[in-house]
Amino acid sequence: MLHIKPHRRSRRSFLSAGMLGLGGFMLSDLFRTQALAGPSAMVRDKSVVLLFLGGGPPQHETFDPKMTAPAAYRAMFGETKTCLPGVTFGRHFPGMARNADKLTVIRSFRNGMTSHGSATAYMAAGGNATKAHLGSLYSSIAGTTNPRTGIPNNIMLGPRAGGAAFVGNPDYTQRLNPANSLGTAYAPFDPSGGGQLMSDMKLGIETDRLDDRRSLLQKMDQLKRNLDNNRLLEGLDKFNQQAFDVLLQGVTSAFDLSREPRSVLEKYDTSDVTIPPEVFLRKPKRAGFEKQTPEFLGRQMLLARRMIEAGCGFVTVTSTGWDLHGNRFGVDDGMPVLGTAVDRAVTAFLEDLAERGLSDDVLLVITGEFGRTPKINPKAGRDHWGSLCPLVLAGGGLKMGQVIGQSDKLGGSPSSSPISTAELTATILHTLVDPGIVRLQPQVPQPIQQALAQAAPIGGL
Repeated sequence: MLHIKPHRRSRRSFLSAGMLGLGGFMLSDLFRTQALAGPSAMVRDKSVVLLFLGGGPPQHETFDPKMTAPAAYRAMFGETKTCLPGVTFGRHFPGMARNADKLTVIRSFRNGMTSHGSATAYMAAGGNATKAHLGSLYSSIAGTTNPRTGIPNNIMLGPRAGGAAFVGNPDYTQRLNPANSLGTAYAPFDPSGGGQLMSDMKLGIETDRLDDRRSLLQKMDQLKRNLDNNRLLEGLDKFNQQAFDVLLQGVTSAFDLSREPRSVLEKYDTSDVTIPPEVFLRKPKRAGFEKQTPEFLGRQMLLARRMIEAGCGFVTVTSTGWDLHGNRFGVDDGMPVLGTAVDRAVTAFLEDLAERGLSDDVLLVITGEFGRTPKINPKAGRDHWGSLCPLVLAGGGLKMGQVIGQSDKLGGSPSSSPISTAELTATILHTLVDPGIVRLQPQVPQPIQQALAQAAPIGGL
């Protein structure tokens, strides 16, 4: 199997816009345009990984335990001390607590929304006017694909990307890709989007299949030959060959986890984090939550690291099952499973980046569509809550090892430094691109310019 060596890349050579189809057949056009356009300084040498906790994670049991509050409000399982003086996390996050110096915890983030569908779409877009996923917004500036490796610049890794056995519903990949004015050209690349797609990404393709693909690529370029001017057609054969080689080498090898050492695979392994049998016995009539097992989350985060090293700029990882009313999962049976998986996968990711010298190059964002009610309900769960939502950041060259903002004594609303979605969006986009240079580019649509200018990044970072 052909492969590329993991590397950090300078995105200064990326295009300001690209139109690569997911099948790769227009990649040669990208190379031609790049040759004419030259380097761009709009895009920083940074990447973002968004870990989205689909369903609405509770703020108390994650990163704001409130152990001085009455029993009906405080974190159900207690707290664990972090490496930061006076800062505690929920009981199921010992690994992240040990690495708290690599994190910034926001305890005053809110978006005011309480409906799953609209809140998820809003958070995916960061409230920008195009309503496009932030990764789509980024790829519209940076180009849809890394031209040297063939990796899309906007990738969605749901549980199905980590393991074909996942049959959960929903896995949030559709909710996180809302209808938008940018169109489907910039939609996230979802490797679990279909059996044929997954088959095509393997190098075990017969020779005639490869010949067919090369033939199709040539036919597409023949069509373009009738439309483009002569200048764009100079060196056509070279660009065709480059596109074909990149398609095979970059995408296929980046998704091949067998290339990882056993020690790394073991650190990321969450396959044992499954729902205990007694939970099913206790809730026999509450079907559905058995499909929310997070056993593939470790693989998803390992794939995210591999995507970043292969050149992707924005990766979204989804963790499902966080709708902790008590109808399916409650806080009581959900947190030991979901919290444990997130803690192990994120800890492995943070320590892996540190060992590879990539901590400052990658911004990890952990959040959900909203938070959970301060008071525990009669079903040992918490209900939808828009006044406070967990938010954790790591890396990206930002200031870590701190807590920004505080919640009130019951953990229901910000008591200081309220942080908005617009500020989070600005933090993400300013990490990825230089807004001052983007504003000087007439080809960047106005709604994207507005998204960069609508707010300042989170203060204190």
